[in-house]
Amino acid sequence: MSLIRLLQRKPNGEIVFHEPTSGNVPAYAILSHTWGKEEVVYQDIQVGVDMSKTVNKAGWRKIQFCGKQAAVDGLEYFWVDTCCIDKKNAVELGTAINSMFRWYQNATRCYVYLSDVSKPDTRVDDQRAWEEAFRNSRWFTRGWTLQELIAPRLVDFFSSEGGRLGSKLSLESQIYEVTGIANKALRGDALSNFSIKERRSWAERRNTTIEEDAAYCLIGIFDVSMVLNYGERRDQAFRRLEDEIHRLYMGVDFEQFAVELNLASFPEATQFVAREKELSKIHELLQDHSSRSCVILHGLGGMGKTQLAITYARRHKEKYTAIFWLNANDEDSLKLSFRDVVQQVLRYHPSTSVLSSVDQDKDLDQVVSAVKAWLEFPRNSNWLLIYDNFDNPKTSGNPDSSAVDIRQFLPRSDHGSVIITTRSSQVRQGERIHIQKLSDVREGLEIVSNISGRKGIEKDPNAIALVKELDGLPLALSTAGAYLEHLKLQTTSPLLDSYEDRKLHTTWQITFDRIQQQNPASAKLLKLWAYFDRQDLWFDLFRHANSVDDEWIQKLTKDELNFNEAITLLCTFGLVDPDRSPQQQVGARGYMDDKLDIKGLDWAFHNLGDLFTNQGKLAEAEKMYVRALQGCEEVLGPDHTSTLDTVNNLGLLYVDQGKLAEAEKMYLRALQGKEEVLGPDHTSTLFTVNNLGLLYVDQGKLAEAEMMYVRALQGKEEALGPDHTSTLNTIHNLGNLYRDQGKLAKAEKMYVRALQGYKKALGPDHISTLDTVHSLGILYANQGKLAEAEKMYVRALQGKEEALGPDHTSTLDTVHNLGTLYSDQGKLAEAEAMYLRALRGCEKALGPDHTSTLLTVNNLGTLYKDQGKLAEAEKMYLRALQGKEEALGPDHTSTLDTVHNLGTLYSDQGKLAEAEAMYLRALRGCEKALGPDHTSTLLTVNNLGLLYVDQGKLVEAEKMYVRALQGYKEALGPDHTSTLNTVHNLGELYSNQGKLVEAEAMFTRALQGFEEALGPNHTSTFYTVCHLGNLYRLQHQLAKAEIMIRRAMKGFEDTFGPKHTSTLLTIYNLGMLYADQGKLAKAEAMYERALQGYEDAVSLELALSYLPALNTVFAFGDLYSQTDRINMARAMYNRALSGYATVQGPSSKRCKQLEDRLQALQAASAESKVGQDEFTKSGAAKSRSFKQKLRQLGSRLNIR
Repeated sequence: MSLIRLLQRKPNGEIVFHEPTSGNVPAYAILSHTWGKEEVVYQDIQVGVDMSKTVNKAGWRKIQFCGKQAAVDGLEYFWVDTCCIDKKNAVELGTAINSMFRWYQNATRCYVYLSDVSKPDTRVDDQRAWEEAFRNSRWFTRGWTLQELIAPRLVDFFSSEGGRLGSKLSLESQIYEVTGIANKALRGDALSNFSIKERRSWAERRNTTIEEDAAYCLIGIFDVSMVLNYGERRDQAFRRLEDEIHRLYMGVDFEQFAVELNLASFPEATQFVAREKELSKIHELLQDHSSRSCVILHGLGGMGKTQLAITYARRHKEKYTAIFWLNANDEDSLKLSFRDVVQQVLRYHPSTSVLSSVDQDKDLDQVVSAVKAWLEFPRNSNWLLIYDNFDNPKTSGNPDSSAVDIRQFLPRSDHGSVIITTRSSQVRQGERIHIQKLSDVREGLEIVSNISGRKGIEKDPNAIALVKELDGLPLALSTAGAYLEHLKLQTTSPLLDSYEDRKLHTTWQITFDRIQQQNPASAKLLKLWAYFDRQDLWFDLFRHANSVDDEWIQKLTKDELNFNEAITLLCTFGLVDPDRSPQQQVGARGYMDDKLDIKGLDWAFHNLGDLFTNQGKLAEAEKMYVRALQGCEEVLGPDHTSTLDTVNNLGLLYVDQGKLAEAEKMYLRALQGKEEVLGPDHTSTLFTVNNLGLLYVDQGKLAEAEMMYVRALQGKEEALGPDHTSTLNTIHNLGNLYRDQGKLAKAEKMYVRALQGYKKALGPDHISTLDTVHSLGILYANQGKLAEAEKMYVRALQGKEEALGPDHTSTLDTVHNLGTLYSDQGKLAEAEAMYLRALRGCEKALGPDHTSTLLTVNNLGTLYKDQGKLAEAEKMYLRALQGKEEALGPDHTSTLDTVHNLGTLYSDQGKLAEAEAMYLRALRGCEKALGPDHTSTLLTVNNLGLLYVDQGKLVEAEKMYVRALQGYKEALGPDHTSTLNTVHNLGELYSNQGKLVEAEAMFTRALQGFEEALGPNHTSTFYTVCHLGNLYRLQHQLAKAEIMIRRAMKGFEDTFGPKHTSTLLTIYNLGMLYADQGKLAKAEAMYERALQGYEDAVSLELALSYLPALNTVFAFGDLYSQTDRINMARAMYNRALSGYATVQGPSSKRCKQLEDRLQALQAASAESKVGQDEFTKSGAAKSRSFKQKLRQLGSRLNIR
């Protein structure tokens, strides 16, 4: 990629060029727009140019917009195509156009400025007001904007006023409807996964001003390079583009070997239902053309292997010079297929000597050799051969003389691509993909609907029942569809062929005949198996039947070797699968056709379920547990203890999946069964009681959880003793519950008891001991004892590193929590180091998509938000959200946590409409999953209240707070910290509404509660103290206000240090108080300290859009205006206005206040200038007069 020329927005607002050196390109934003009149070009910004003309051009507004928006997102540099390319330099222009896709792809953010979409200036963000204009925007019709939509990962859309409309993610459905571009492409899937035809279709309705640009704008879409030749005409430009595409995929000499796809040589397959997962896998394995690639599609007959190969060939035909279909059923069919290849090649290249000299009728072996020689030409490397029906491979165990040795028919050169379809699992010439029956009923319905011509059957219960009965077998479904078509048309006989020689009976008969030929006992065993309705058979079962007067059974059970040989042949053809669980390897070996042997279920399925759960593969784990449960119920009965253990495990899994209602059903069933079979005090019963307690905690049913834990604890103390580790586990859980209930003293007692017990029973370095130390760290953090918390975490971390290693997941959990603690302490650099270590460890141990990894990604996003790195925060949140949606589903509570966090981030960015959308999604999800009164639901309700305050919707905010308060009171009690936080928020709301008496009552109540629950020196206590001080300031109780604010400042300094943002916020509040007291010098010192602190904490550039810093700048402006430093006041007001406009929009309340202040300054200055001859007294007199005039204007303009 050529070096990119960027624009840099300096802290004073000046915009200049920045040309990075090689390998040192900084993070940058990039603009996408449609060109209009008076665009700013490269020559307009060169050094020495009169910028007064440049800034008056219409296009300057877009450049300013891009620079300001980049600053909001923490980016100093940005790129705009109109001026960052010297278009008078043909070489630079050509290089830029060939690099532009990658420039957009590498941008941190892309801003789409829609000059023809206006967003009305209202407090309510009604998408309907601008959505039609958005859909009809000229931007969607331009050729160059195609790559600008697809290449960047993060794309935000803005109106002509600069108001944010949404992102590529949030507007995905509208964009798809307008453009027809697949969602996967919009989300960043590699473009090589999309056919050339599909990519070409994306640009069909797009136009360019210069005709050749219609081709040049697709250079990046197809990942090619071209020399620009303006004047060559559109059709010639497209011819050259097609040539480059063909060279990319087929090689430089592709024309010498190009043969068009001959569909006549392919089997008929018109009703294939796309297996997108398998198609993507084939493409992934075959896309590397540097060496030979081979894919083997194996599975039972009728599974759709042939149709899958056909679909792949048709979808990706542009990437191959030639595609040939070969019938590998037997050697004669293969040789005839090679003769067909000769005829196809000679049709396009009649002078190909290696083929034209062959006698096609007499010596087919020579034909095969000639075709192989042609395929082996070094420059002929981009062909695809499909060997279909290779069902009878020559192997050492196959006595069939007609078996095919495919190696004789494969080219020897190390290039080209090969697909082999086979029923045999012994074919191993390439990467194997097992083609199995369809798991989704909807796919089966689609097959039946397509072939029968019947519409709407997806809602027909009879059709659904039929499809389920046919069990996902594509050929059976196809036959059923043909039969339904026959009934509809009333023809004499149904058309059962899916393609030539592939009747339903035929496709199974071929396999059966081969099995019977190789081992008759295997064939008879398969017939017998049909009577068992897919049940399991094993050697011991047949051995006990050795008195049966059937010679084949006697031979089969002569010894286990004979039985295994018969079974192995059935496995080879994919008709049965062996159970290879550890237990079966030492005892009787079970085999099954679609289910597992009941023997060893605890070993096989439970262990597999546990393994998949630990790997985060929850869907696979569920399948294992469900199959184990079905087997146990059939063989052992629904009330057997093994069945109940499986029920309990399924409950654990449902908890991990967030299916809490289903989990509760499982636990209650297990509990009832165990109470009846084992008794209420049996340890196994008590384990389920304990699990129910954990579930009730997750459901927010804390009273019920406590009842379960107390019952489990009492039972274990009697059955196992007070010092048994299982008893200690319940004590530990009870501590967690008390912590969640805000009963921190009780929680501490439980943790200390558990810790002492673990030390005595297991030692100080045992993992259970260390886990309790870890929990004590969490408790101390909640109590505001951050130093004690750090000691606990460090001790737990050291112990786990020694016991488990630095990369164990339990060690990483403590690393993660230590990061959270450092974040709370304001040690943001240390927090980032911890989170990054945890992230790297989880990615290595669990994979990038594991839920534990995603939790760290989520928290890293929160840290970046606290650091003011809002763009990085959004990346983290979006990664976490996408991962959780795929792993857990869109409605899982963990997914909703990240949705909630995205809402908080958007709120901080001033994207209030997007924030509201996120909060409402989180609220709906929590209400559905957890109920309207769960604490997680109430937290979102509370934060919606905060958002409505920011939007000025104070009535709606009050409703949210009141709902949250009532819910917390009922769920947690009136003195819980969550309840008190909502009381505090209500105090803020009443203060904003001017209800100062009500506000004081709320703050006083919250303060008393925090002091009792958390202590007088907890940070939550200090926040309420600070707000109470501000309230006293508004009530003009300045002495009381100073006592409160000073107490809060000292507390934050002692806890967080003097440079923490909470400390700085209190310093700012103290400055406001000094200003009200007339102590302007002291006020200025406080503002200076606060502003400098913010700039140090979040960087000077980010401070330009950091709201607490902007509030301080605003206060500075007021102070300077009061002390007659007019120019300094104007500079501060302008800086604040620019920041508020960027973050909250130019129509925000703050912006209007600042505009009024600037107007007052200007008017006062004008009056002072007019009357300057009248003022001949001392400077002091002038100062007093100016102050009087400013105050008079201020009172008229409602300025404090």
